[in-house]
Amino acid sequence: PLRGRNRRTLRKALDRLYAVSGAIGAFFIVAICVVVLIQVGFNIVDRVAQATTGTAIGLVLPSYAEFAGFFLAAATFFALADTLQSGNHIRVTLVLQTFPPRVRAAAEIFCCAVGLVTSAFFAYWAGFLVYESWLFGDLSPGIVAVPLWIPQLPMALGLVCLTICFLDLFIQAVRGRELSYARTDDTETSAE
Repeated sequence: PLRGRNRRTLRKALDRLYAVSGAIGAFFIVAICVVVLIQVGFNIVDRVAQATTGTAIGLVLPSYAEFAGFFLAAATFFALADTLQSGNHIRVTLVLQTFPPRVRAAAEIFCCAVGLVTSAFFAYWAGFLVYESWLFGDLSPGIVAVPLWIPQLPMALGLVCLTICFLDLFIQAVRGRELSYARTDDTETSAE
């Protein structure tokens, strides 16, 4: 079992992992905005050119929609662990609030266990998908042919981070500690 300083070091490392994962997710949201703004700028230039010269230039950011989709998937999966740990996932606590403390604790352990098994299952198969795409040299069908393992890798890494977060929460629940997302629930309940 971890004691004192080792526990604090592990807690800091896990919290840092979740925060970095969330920051990477935020980066990809910004990347979507940049790609879309560049294409909108190109469209404006084309319209102005057509209005003034009668001919559009034809500016296009190749595969911009495909890249925006890749970035959206990366943002979604990288943000999972941070949003779970911070209590920002949608949780229906209406039934849990009616349970006595022991039953509620058992329900939290059960939910964390189901989340852990489910996320580990998806992380494994997402990793396998990345490996197969790399092995077979799969390419995206857009104008810019991207090896598919590259946009699939953030999905797998995000699911690994989510699995680590569920394991962390499961251990906290089994040890009877207050779960990080429960603190957020209690704060929101008391504010209402």
